[in-house]
Order: sequence, then C-alpha cells, then structure tokens
Amino acid sequence: MATDNTQQNNPQGGGATGIVERSERSGQKPSEKMTPLNAADDSIDPQEYSRLLDLYDNSFRNIAEGEVVKGTVLKVTASEVIVDVGYKSEGIIPVDEFIDETGQVTVQPGDTVDVLLERTEDREGYVVLSREKAEKMKIWDEVEKAYTDRKVVIGRVIERIKGGLAVDIGVRAFLPGSQIDVRPVRNLDALRGQELRMRVIKVNKKRGNIVLSRKVLLEEENAEKKKHTLDTLADGKVLRGVVKNITDYGAFIDLGGIDGLLHITDMSWGRVTHPSELFKVNDEIDVIVLKYDPATERVSLGHKQLMNDPWSNVTDRYPVGARMSGKVVSLTDYGAFVELEAGVEGLIHVSEMSWSKRVKHPSKMLNVGDSVEAMVLGVDPGARRISLGLKQVESNPWHELSEKYPIGTTINGKVRNLTEFGAFVEVEEGIDGLIHISDMSWSKRLKHPSEVLKKGDDVHAMVLNIDAENQRLSLGLKQLQTDVWDEFFSQHNVGDTVEGKVVRLTNFGAFVELAEGIEGLIHVSEFDDSQQAGKEGKLDLVVGESYQMKIIKLIPTERKIGLSIRALKNEEFRADWEAYTEMTGRPETTLGDHFKRQQ
Repeated sequence: MATDNTQQNNPQGGGATGIVERSERSGQKPSEKMTPLNAADDSIDPQEYSRLLDLYDNSFRNIAEGEVVKGTVLKVTASEVIVDVGYKSEGIIPVDEFIDETGQVTVQPGDTVDVLLERTEDREGYVVLSREKAEKMKIWDEVEKAYTDRKVVIGRVIERIKGGLAVDIGVRAFLPGSQIDVRPVRNLDALRGQELRMRVIKVNKKRGNIVLSRKVLLEEENAEKKKHTLDTLADGKVLRGVVKNITDYGAFIDLGGIDGLLHITDMSWGRVTHPSELFKVNDEIDVIVLKYDPATERVSLGHKQLMNDPWSNVTDRYPVGARMSGKVVSLTDYGAFVELEAGVEGLIHVSEMSWSKRVKHPSKMLNVGDSVEAMVLGVDPGARRISLGLKQVESNPWHELSEKYPIGTTINGKVRNLTEFGAFVEVEEGIDGLIHISDMSWSKRLKHPSEVLKKGDDVHAMVLNIDAENQRLSLGLKQLQTDVWDEFFSQHNVGDTVEGKVVRLTNFGAFVELAEGIEGLIHVSEFDDSQQAGKEGKLDLVVGESYQMKIIKLIPTERKIGLSIRALKNEEFRADWEAYTEMTGRPETTLGDHFKRQQ
C-alpha cells in the first residue's frame, strides 16, 4: 500500500506522515486510501500523536525485506489469505500456499504464521509476503544447524537421478549412490517413496546445494550395535535377526552390526530349492549360532536346528510295507521325490513305477504337484532316505501271466524290437516276450533274427517259459513248425547209405548237408583211405561236391549224425570179394589176383 505525503503540504505536521488505519479494522478494502491524522486535529493530544509517530517509525525500521516475520491471519478467501505483519498495510498471500495434500486450507482467521517479507510494498501498496519461502528459509536454517550439530535428518526419496537419488527433506537434496548404504545398492528405483534417516555432509545455501549420507549414519549405528553383539555372541546362542540379503546359496542375517550366513541347507529339514521360498528381505527370524570365529568375525547360523528333526523317529512313522500318501516335489532322470511330510521325502525309483510299462523318464508317469500313494520299501534314517514303490500298490500282471498263458499256449503278438540274440514280441501292453534266435528255425542256421522276422511283424509263437519274479517270458517260433530232425531220424537207420554235399571242412572232419537244415559229420578217421590228408594236411574232399557215404551213428536227443565214406568203401570191397568167390570157387584167391586176371 502507498503512503500519504502530507508532510510537504501541511506546515503544522512537523514533518510526519499520516498513519494509515488497518483496512480490516475500518471495514474498508486494503486498496482504499485512509484519512491522515495530524496535530491540528483537536481530538488528538500532541503527546499521543508523537507516540503514534514513534510507533510507526519503529515498525517500518524493524521490518526489512528478506526477513521471516510472524503474522496474524485476518481473513481467508477463496483465492487469498490476508495476513497482518504489523506493517503499515497488510499482506496478501495466495491461498494455494496454505492448502495441504488433501486439498484443505490449513489456516483460519486468528492463526499465527511465519511468512517471508519479500517486498515492503507492491504497485498496489500491499506488503508482498510468502509463506512457502518462509518455510523453506526455516528449513535451510534447520539444515545448516543439523550439519553443524551432526544431527539426523529424515527425508523421502523423490526419484532416481544421475549419480544417486533426489531426496525431499523440506527442500530438495542429493543423496549420492555411494552414500546410500554400506553395501552397493543395485536397484535404486526400489527406494523411491521410502523415508530414510541421513546425515548432512555438505551444505551450500547460496548455491542451494545439500549433500546427504545414509552410509555414514549406518556405519556409526552398526559400529555401536556390532560392539554390543560381539560381546554377547557365542555358539548355541539363539538370536533375533533381520534378513538383509538373499543369494542362491543362503541368506545374510543382520544380528545387530554384524551379519551372519544362514546357509540354504540349514534353513529347513525339508527341501529348499531357493532361500526366497522361505524368507524375504527385511523378515525378522530367530536363528541359532552354529559357529562363531572371533578372528574373522564370521558367523554361521541355523534355523532348522530350532525345530525337532523329523528323521529322528522316522522308522516308527513309516514302517516297511506301509502305504503312504504324499506329494511329488521333484523329478529327476532316475525317479521322483515325494514329500511325505515337512522335511521328510522318499524316492520312487523309475524301476518301481510300473510292473509292465517301460518308463524311460518319471515325467511319463508323474508330474510335480501330483498326490500319489506309494508303498514304503526301505528306510535308512542315517542316510535320510526312504525308498518308495508306486507299482507295489497295484497287482503284478506278471503273477497273472502264467494263468493267462500256460506253457505250450500259442500267443499272437507284434515284433517290437530286434537284437542280435532274438526278437522281442509285445504280448500285451507293457509285457514283452523274447523269441531267442535259436528258437526261430529247426533247420536254418541264422546269423541274425532279421533273416526271419522284421520289426512290426505280427507273429504266432509258443509260450516256452514264464519267470514272473524276473519278468521274463520265453517264446518259440520253430516250436509251431514241423521238426525236420525228427522226420529224418524216423526215416533213417544206422547203416543206410545216403548222399550229402560237403558244406565246410575243419581240422577234425567235414560237415555234410544231407537235407535242408540237416547236417552230419564225417570224422577224419572215416574218410576214404584214398582221400586221407595229403600234402600240407589238405583233404581231398571238396566243399560243394556231393559224395556217397554211410550212416554210422544217430543220436536224436543231441541231433547228431555220424557219417563215413570209409565204411561205404569197405562195404563195396566185401561185396566185390563175395561176388568173386562165388564165381571162382577159390576163396583163397585174393582180390588182387582177380584184378590181375582182368588185366
């Protein structure tokens, strides 16, 4: 508000200007000019007039621009708050500076507020005030005091900026990334919105710079806590700690100025794939000191040790042969782990999953999370192992096999696989029988089953043997065919002359094929004398050539036939001799003589 200049126009004024009455008290608007008082007014005593002039002068001199002063709220409108600061006119402050986060005005007439006198008078004659700037100036004073006195300040993280965080402590301040914690913080964005306790380590009011440190405060607090913790730390002591960090192998627990490691194997008696399954950062948990090394200040902690070991009496709860229910918690190449209770798991080996199905991987039978019923096959408390069987809770189809397929029964099946020693035939789902290569043909010498069968062939075979315990089923293919050996033995006798083809020679004789699938042996001693071994031990018999010979031995049980060329020659000699003697009547004549006469 502007002031009157009556000093120059009124010689009786004694150089004094008029004192303006408060607009609110007079009911006039602050912008209206007020009537000045002067010494000529008979209603004012000269001494009182002088006192009022002194009051006015003191008021003007004591209030300077840039100072924070106290004012009284006179009126609150929809857009302004009128404040009396004891100056020649009131000040007007936008109502926005008095609105809180909920949108409510925080002052009412009569309240005392701190404001900053920006200018003593604007163009319209008002005092220019700011409550917001006054608050900030007060905060700066408090910040400087906190810096000087090393006091703790509390601020809220506003945002992540280059090099660290912007923090609101009433004014904007900078918290460097290196000063956030005693350990590097990877995810600064996670701190947004959090309130932190810090210390001011640098302040420059002129430049508007404030640097904070949370690390300094934490180090001081941790040092004090650590001293107290170390004084009481001992093996076997139970402590309350806070989860500070989680890794793949465990969790670091803040015991008060010092961290201890709670390894994943010491978290629970049960299976723990990752520590985050049980704990999260800032959780408060009870732990027991397993080992403390004062020299290195390393502390190993345990959590499961605070609970009873479920394996201590496991044999009583899970006797062999009992049927138990559980949940599949893990699958491996060799089996499935089933949780029977918290901390107790059993293994169903892949071989114990089915009586008949060929289980290549447990996932073909079970899934993680499945509820299953299994039989306890074995318990080893020392090794913390329980063997379970899934197939044992079902009937064994191999035990019923002998009733369904008695020995001698002809079955139909499909060739599932061929090996060097035989063919596997699927008799029914999950049950295979083996046709050994020796049971495929009576007559053929097979080098591989593929000469008779192919994968996928439908075949008829005879049940030869059933071994339910070892899950083996023997089948025969030739048993459904006519036995050419039996037929040969029934049609031939010792002494019969037969013709055969030499198929192979050995150092002890020659094997001769007498019929398809039928072979006999001419021992070297039964060769013709003229055909005995010649030079270098070679025989005169030729592979592939056919010769006449005599059967000298038949052994049906062993399927062996003995042959002789020499016996046949001897028989021919005797026949010639008998014919000669009958012709000459001279038995003393030799066969040689007979030949000489013919010459």
